[in-house]
Amino acid sequence: MSSLTKLPKPPLGARPDDIAEIELLVRRSGSSFYYGMRMLEPERRAAVYTIYAFCRVVDDIADEPGALVAKREMLDGWRDRVHALLEGRTDSALTRMMLLATRKFDLRSVDFLAIIDGMQMDAEREIVAPTMATLDLYCDRVASAVGRLSVRAFGDSSPAADRVAWCLGRALQLTNILRDIGEDAARSRLYLPREWLGQAGVPLNPQAAVASPGLPAVCARVADLARDYYRGAEEAMALCDPRAMKPARMMAAPYRALLGRMERTGFARPAERVSLPKWQKAWFGIRMLTA
Repeated sequence: MSSLTKLPKPPLGARPDDIAEIELLVRRSGSSFYYGMRMLEPERRAAVYTIYAFCRVVDDIADEPGALVAKREMLDGWRDRVHALLEGRTDSALTRMMLLATRKFDLRSVDFLAIIDGMQMDAEREIVAPTMATLDLYCDRVASAVGRLSVRAFGDSSPAADRVAWCLGRALQLTNILRDIGEDAARSRLYLPREWLGQAGVPLNPQAAVASPGLPAVCARVADLARDYYRGAEEAMALCDPRAMKPARMMAAPYRALLGRMERTGFARPAERVSLPKWQKAWFGIRMLTA
């Protein structure tokens, strides 16, 4: 009888070096996401890391300085790669992992493409006071589409799980928008809805908007909308596989806490970024690792 220990099969049947490359990309992002998703079983974790890595790569294309034409070409290149997955063609560690995750968990190419479309919205122009319809489309592409991929990797592809992604993605993105008003204004961006700004007498110029006395009321309305989406996500989760929804609940918890912290300030200084205290971040981190 051999004394050699049989090595476990790599998740998704992937190349070990491909898995290592994806995990390194996620870990280098500096996000708590890497450690939080360690709770997942290996194949689901590999798929979720792959989704995150894809988002990181296309987001970097949109955010980094560079000519618009070059950004369009790079994003179009990723559209071509997503289409190539349908034919089983890959060209890198990331696309090889995307193909394996897609086949294992029935990930939909339309959601990968929606994420690219969302990044192009950011890359092509400085978003300033979008209409409510445009803001909703943006949130769907950059956040809810990520959720639609993720819930499948978590283990639930039901219509209720898609509803979780629809609501929770919007809730998380609106929370981010409220947190980043000051930073966005410094980049000549303003993601609050044009209709509500106009009703509150807030100018559409980002720098002028942050100093407007009407802005806190707009922020409060956006916070109420985010709360509605968090509640919608909770209602949909009740119809889903509880185990599959555990990662989604854990991801939502710190964002809901952050929203509550901003609400308690009354958005009196919307240009100042609000964050959770270190003890609370540590508490959420412990919960994610021990769930």
